[in-house]
Amino acid sequence: MTLLSTRATAAPPPRPRLRFRPRRQSLVGWGFAGPFVAVFALVFLAPIGYALYLSLFRDRLIGGTSFVGLDNYGDALGDPRFWEGLARVGLFLAVQVPVMLGIALLAALAIDSGRLYGTSFFRVAIFLPYAVPAVVASLIWGFMYGTQFGLVGNVNDALGVTLPDPLSPSLVLASIGNIVTWEFVGYNMLIFYSALKVVPRSLYEAAAIDGAGEWRVVTSVKLPAIRSALVIATIFSIIGSFQLFNEPSILQKLAPNAITSDFTPNLYTYSLSFSGQQHNYAATVAIVMGVITAIIAYAVQLRGMRKG
Repeated sequence: MTLLSTRATAAPPPRPRLRFRPRRQSLVGWGFAGPFVAVFALVFLAPIGYALYLSLFRDRLIGGTSFVGLDNYGDALGDPRFWEGLARVGLFLAVQVPVMLGIALLAALAIDSGRLYGTSFFRVAIFLPYAVPAVVASLIWGFMYGTQFGLVGNVNDALGVTLPDPLSPSLVLASIGNIVTWEFVGYNMLIFYSALKVVPRSLYEAAAIDGAGEWRVVTSVKLPAIRSALVIATIFSIIGSFQLFNEPSILQKLAPNAITSDFTPNLYTYSLSFSGQQHNYAATVAIVMGVITAIIAYAVQLRGMRKG
């Protein structure tokens, strides 16, 4: 009897394990991520969802707003004004982006080479235009482009010549490209220069031991080392080109015959929404443009990050 009672008292029933700790840790994690998720949903997901909702309806003169499904998307894909603006932006991208990134890369390589005097001055001077708002930059360059009141007109009067009008229909796209290049060369230069600063110096020493010259170091060491930065800058530039709006919108007042309301897809969307009161169709065009931009940017990312 004593042995049995001893065994009974020596083996207390096992305590149940606490199972609320993982849930508590999860709640703590959501406490940190919750504010970001809320802001992200409010300023990013909610507008996209509302635009998708608007794109499924159409305002009619008789009957008011009615559900039309995907009819607006069919109209957008067959809209020649949309495709003309997209082709214009595509031409802008194909010419302006390589020129801008090429100048930015040359500037970054020159500053990083250590053979340029006053590197701090040049770094700040090249980056400074990026601090100028796009609206102000467009106004500055629009004034200089003017043949009646601006720099081009003053040169014509002073030299007795007739320079081509930068705001003519044949040159206005190149003039806008010049403004965008002036604005964003410094931004991309800073990306490339920052990437070059973290390249291990041992790679340069190994290349020098192998007898590589400066050009060989650039092509075989520096450019492969900053490949990720090149891809990122290219993607940002592609997205920015498809979002072209500020510069043509400001210059439209100076060149109404050259810059129409459908000059770019974004300008076309703005005109549909605020001038034409076609909010549903404007949302549809914006979504189609966003999908095209995402596909092209993703394709460039896959191609750029692919190992050679």
